Amino acid sequence: MCCSLVCNAQQTFCVLEYNVENFFDCRHDSLKNDEAFLPDALRHWNWKKYQDKTNKIAKVILAASADQVPDLVGLCEVENEYCIESLVKYSPLRDAAYRYVMTDSPDQRGIDVALLYQPQTFRLISHQSIRIPHEKIERRPTRDILHVTGRIVTGDTLDIYMCHMPSRSGGEKKSEPYRLLTAGILKHSVDSVMNVRRRPSVIVMGDFNDYPSNRSIREVLGAARPQSDVEPKKLYNLMDGKEGGTYRYKGEWGILDQMIVSGTLLDERTAVRTSYDKAQILRFPFLLEEDENYGGDKPFRTYLGVRYNGGYSDHLPVVLHLEIVE
Repeated sequence: MCCSLVCNAQQTFCVLEYNVENFFDCRHDSLKNDEAFLPDALRHWNWKKYQDKTNKIAKVILAASADQVPDLVGLCEVENEYCIESLVKYSPLRDAAYRYVMTDSPDQRGIDVALLYQPQTFRLISHQSIRIPHEKIERRPTRDILHVTGRIVTGDTLDIYMCHMPSRSGGEKKSEPYRLLTAGILKHSVDSVMNVRRRPSVIVMGDFNDYPSNRSIREVLGAARPQSDVEPKKLYNLMDGKEGGTYRYKGEWGILDQMIVSGTLLDERTAVRTSYDKAQILRFPFLLEEDENYGGDKPFRTYLGVRYNGGYSDHLPVVLHLEIVE
């Protein structure tokens, strides 16, 4: 179960991550390449579809909890602040009273990452966007990494990194150097936090466009599945080794959406803690449809190429539960 904090001896703090697949509004931004999602474009994106998309994202967030809404919600592939405002103020999510922070990246399509937070359970301290120097490897600009710092009811500080790593456009091998560069910049920032926090409680999440065994995660971040000898200032990938996946490509499920934590959060003696089995992929039936080409099921996405499919996203969401002991 996923619930917000109440005044009990032990509570649950819930973190959700979701790539929402091209959450665009219908207005043209002359500074961005958003022409594919306009009413007169090939996809015929319009306000009715936009409002349906907004309500579907809200439905997923609300369904992630049997009780209260998640305390933190990280979203990938959001075009701009207008889209987030629509979600938190004018959708079924409006009564949840979320606040948010987001990036304003140089990504040519204009997509960004955002973090929604419950102000009564996560007191915002600071947030910053980490720019990726794409010129170093002669690639087009990518999304900023969002670093958010906040305080929870125990007085502990949480550092959240919300990521949408460079895509595999052009092929995995050709695009890998960009993800390695981005992961290295992320690791540098995480290490800086580790060095200044007495008990670093770090959560790194998002769409990595890489699987848990790929170099950007396993080697650069040094994040693998936790074993018995957990170190407080190392990173551990709670999605490594999970069954199924968050994305399906040519009939094969794989985990592109990661939930990575610092070893401090895996210490059973601390006031804020979690474990490997408390990170899960959400497979609500309404998020899935039959895979007619390869059999089984697949994410019920909004578009299949340029054809409107009326679904939710091409990714499944990931959820993490933290135990809070006062």
